[in-house]
Amino acid sequence: MDKRFFSFFNLTEDQAIALLDTPQAEIGEEDSRYIAASHLVNFPTEQSIQALIRAVQQNEPGLDNRIVRRKSVETLGRLQAAQALTVIRTCLQDEDCYTVENAAWAIGEIGTTNADILEEVAQLLDRPGQTYRVIIHTLTKLNYQPALERIRRFTENTDPPTASAAIAAVCRLTRDYSDMEKVVDMLQHKNVLGRRLSIQDLVDARYYDALLNIARCPVSLVFRLRGIRLLAFEGIPSGAITFATIQPALEQTLRDYPGDLDLVHSYEEIPALSFLIRELYETDFGRCYLASKTILEHYSDSAPAALFATYALEANNDYGAHFHVMKLFGWLKHSPAYDLLLESLHNTQPQFQKSRAAAAIALGELGEVRAIPELKASLETTIWDLKYAALMALEKLGDVSGCKIAAADPDWLIQAKVNNYPILSTI
Repeated sequence: MDKRFFSFFNLTEDQAIALLDTPQAEIGEEDSRYIAASHLVNFPTEQSIQALIRAVQQNEPGLDNRIVRRKSVETLGRLQAAQALTVIRTCLQDEDCYTVENAAWAIGEIGTTNADILEEVAQLLDRPGQTYRVIIHTLTKLNYQPALERIRRFTENTDPPTASAAIAAVCRLTRDYSDMEKVVDMLQHKNVLGRRLSIQDLVDARYYDALLNIARCPVSLVFRLRGIRLLAFEGIPSGAITFATIQPALEQTLRDYPGDLDLVHSYEEIPALSFLIRELYETDFGRCYLASKTILEHYSDSAPAALFATYALEANNDYGAHFHVMKLFGWLKHSPAYDLLLESLHNTQPQFQKSRAAAAIALGELGEVRAIPELKASLETTIWDLKYAALMALEKLGDVSGCKIAAADPDWLIQAKVNNYPILSTI
């Protein structure tokens, strides 16, 4: 499990446990039991697990405590704490629908073959007001066949993400994938959450035929990369697919050129550049990619100055816009942005991680060989997508010696990239 983004809190394990054990009524304004419950994901020890179990069993009805219980259940799931299953199971009957949802999810993460527990999860499909996607995912993940017909009822649900999850679940449980194109169509949903969730459904169904569709889906490349990587993790060892099957979708996604995406939004007329710059700050990346594509097609001369201005004003501290600005400098082949791209390449703040790979791709697009040593240095990091993007950028710059550096890389996708490089044997 990748925990880089969990550890933002300056707490030791003992401090987090003590805070979590403090009665909610005694918590000061500067403290948070919720943060403590979140932070304990970094400590997979018996004492942390027992503290989280105690928090789940604290039934004080106030909202603050309910939120802490939800988070504690989630953290137990992330820790895959099998010894917590009995306590988590009791949460399936909780009055708080979000606690129930987290309990169902945690059971899926921990795993069980206990038919009684799985039947309790399945019975939640008949409970009004629940988030059925999570329940469906857990039942499918744990291959609970007795829930099949109950899940099938949701394939025509009026909520498209719920229907998508149900269709994927039925396909996986029956091994009949004839309806999976309905899930693929969800990649073009107008709602960004619907698009993100459909990627998860395609992964859950192990529907490898959708790899290029996922690569073209207009959501953040984080979601696309995760989906492609998970499909690779499932499909390559089993022999269902090879790295050659994955590679085009993977590298198209890392390259992330807006013209390679199937955009779901459009403009009736070409907007002003100032409007397009503001669109780079949207949380729906589909809108950001449309703006980027329009900037490249209609404002290539005036865009660099506007991008520098928005970076100085705001994008330097907005990780979404920062990402798009870095990529645009590369696509515009704007060499004066070299130093800014280099700074981004080496930015170690976790929230700017995807900008590091973006900067690597952009440096490759600039075509400046002085970036080669900096890109090679990126191969020494522990971030797989940055390393892969650096290899792609080095290829773009005509340098293949990075493959020697990465030849013994512990990440299996980096190894596959290096091992499939056509002229590795000559360097």
